[in-house]
Amino acid sequence: MRNTRSTELIFELSKPGCSGAKLPQCDVPMRPVAELLPDEVLATKPLPLPELSEPDIVRHFVNLSTLNMSVDTHFYPLGSCTMKYNPKRNERIAAMPGFANLHPYQSDDTIQGMLELLYQSQQMLAEIAGLPAVSLQPAAGAQGELTALLVAAAYFRDHGIPKSVVLIPDGAHGTNPASAAMAGFDTVPVKSTDGGLIDLDDLRARLDDRVAVLMITNPNTLGIFETHIAEIAKMLHAVGGLIYLDGANMNAILGITRPGDFGADLMHFNPHKTFSGPHGGGGPGAGPIAVAEKLAPYLPTPIVVQAAGGYGLAYDRPKSIGRVRSFFGNVGVLVRMYCYIRTHGPDGLRKISENALLNANYLLSRVKHILPVPQGDRCMHEFVASAARIKADRDISAMDVAKRLLDYGFHAPTVYFPLIVKEAIMIEPTETESKATLDAFAETLECILQETHEQLHDAPSNTPVCRPDEVQAARQPKLTWKPHA
Repeated sequence: MRNTRSTELIFELSKPGCSGAKLPQCDVPMRPVAELLPDEVLATKPLPLPELSEPDIVRHFVNLSTLNMSVDTHFYPLGSCTMKYNPKRNERIAAMPGFANLHPYQSDDTIQGMLELLYQSQQMLAEIAGLPAVSLQPAAGAQGELTALLVAAAYFRDHGIPKSVVLIPDGAHGTNPASAAMAGFDTVPVKSTDGGLIDLDDLRARLDDRVAVLMITNPNTLGIFETHIAEIAKMLHAVGGLIYLDGANMNAILGITRPGDFGADLMHFNPHKTFSGPHGGGGPGAGPIAVAEKLAPYLPTPIVVQAAGGYGLAYDRPKSIGRVRSFFGNVGVLVRMYCYIRTHGPDGLRKISENALLNANYLLSRVKHILPVPQGDRCMHEFVASAARIKADRDISAMDVAKRLLDYGFHAPTVYFPLIVKEAIMIEPTETESKATLDAFAETLECILQETHEQLHDAPSNTPVCRPDEVQAARQPKLTWKPHA
């Protein structure tokens, strides 16, 4: 239900005959379009585009922008997604003409600066991961997962080792089983203990010669570090399997520990989570992967290499799985990542994680007395509270709390994930938030939980769009407007 004019769609604001520009008649002789294109590709009538003046167009999009909840406008504690502030300095650098105006078909000798930046990015990510070989090509974390699994599959195939199973903890990100299935593997879940860690007995029971990879997030989605990770890695390696590290939560361990050092063979990074690239709205993202030396020949082609004459793109890689992305990937995001890493340096990256952990544990201590945290009093970068008790006592759900936070100017945390926590509310404050912001958020939660059942069920009430029927909207999407004929 819309309650302000600023939420009208551009087609609804359209008025026939309005125009944002008036162009002079073309004085260059041109052949009729009908002579240049076959009849079957020609439109029979003009496209039904909206017609508005330039001021109306500008006002429309500015008004829409004020309705957004983003890291730049609100505290955004979206657990698992690491919505941290993106320094505008990095945005300005990525937009410099020397980066933004390059063409992907330029010859290597004309883009030496960009190639050097990308080469150094490969080296830095390899050092952070503790894994020597890197591909920058994947366009997002999920594609990084898929790419890494395709690399693993190519490795086993090349060595004549029949492997068909990927093990996935029951609290994993949903993209993990999807990526494994797309890479041609069968997926088998591994149980978690009540404390949220992998059940080692259940893992042992599922290990055999068919197992190719265990996909693991560490710290996991409950914000807990897998204390037995080295033992888990040895168990996988004993059956000839590989450890894949989902890098979604790298913001918790930067400069503190490296996945390669605790046994990981493959991993992906989320620069848009960990290294300040913009996040949200579907992208753009990037999903570089780092792998062990024995897996390096199978990485996507090309990779950036350094030679006597400078830097270049290496295509002659006979065991490569091939391209996974057009051109070289989302280079603009990689430039932001490079700036972020170079700005902070090794000591600064460690400080990022230390501050993220401090913020998360401080907020946990402020929240746990009103929203219990089943997995304990300490966490890494995020924690999962539960609204199960207030759901049982007052019929107030995690969704009610999340929606009501919007009325107070806070973006909602992640809710109902992971599934192993009932009425889950997953909160990640990141390192970029102040103590004052965290206190305000905790005080708002306290206030919300003193409100009436009706107030929370009707929330949000101060936003342009009230609570929709999300299930129906997903299953039966409907257009509420029609363009002019």
